[in-house]
Amino acid sequence: MDSSSLREYNPFRKRSMQHQTITRENIKTLVDRFYSKILKDELLADFFIEKLGDEMITDEWQRHLKLLTDFWASITLGDSAYNGQPVKPHMHMQGLQRETFERWLELFFETVDKLYAKEASDIFKIRSQTIANNFMRLLDL
Repeated sequence: MDSSSLREYNPFRKRSMQHQTITRENIKTLVDRFYSKILKDELLADFFIEKLGDEMITDEWQRHLKLLTDFWASITLGDSAYNGQPVKPHMHMQGLQRETFERWLELFFETVDKLYAKEASDIFKIRSQTIANNFMRLLDL
């Protein structure tokens, strides 16, 4: 290795920098990573597997991931691509409990903290907490 390569190579440097700003591209990364965690979670996986299957490469999952990317882009960036009703699909889901939403938030917070710097992460946390509280209230949990 020459001296410039040695300066660039640092085995102790973080592999990926946290995003300082929110963009549609890093929202997609957030959504993909978060739902990868969901599919491995004992409490949450079955809710999603029942509706979408256990492989995120399916058309159903890809449509869902795009919908959620649009959703978070609308909430954080004011993007107008999302035009759904987020509570409606959850109204008839059996087994949803307060603990379900608490675990969802826990995994979501972990994911945003790894991807984003504090200021950007806090935006997602505040909005997701409000959303979870509204869902629980509307679902009478």
